[in-house]
Amino acid sequence: MYTELSECFPSEIKKEDGKLITSYGALSKLSIWMDGKILVIDTVSDIEGVDDENVLDTNKRFREFLNRSTGYSAKERAKKAKKNV
Repeated sequence: MYTELSECFPSEIKKEDGKLITSYGALSKLSIWMDGKILVIDTVSDIEGVDDENVLDTNKRFREFLNRSTGYSAKERAKKAKKNV
C-alpha cells in the first residue's frame, strides 16, 4: 500500500497506529489501513482555496490509487460494494 500511495500522491506519508496518512491537493487528510482483508480508506476534503485544476488532479490521483491498491476498476468496486450491502 505504501508504494501505491507514494506513487499516486507525491507528499509526506506518516505511519501512525497501523495507518498510512498523507494529504494532497483537495484532500486535507487521507488515511488508509487494512482491517483483515478489507482496505479501509478515510478521506477529509478541503476544497477551500484549491483551484479546479488541483481538485481534478486530486480526484484523478485518488482514482488511480484505488485502481492500483484494489486491482479493481470503478465499476468492479461499485459492484462489490453493492453486493456487500
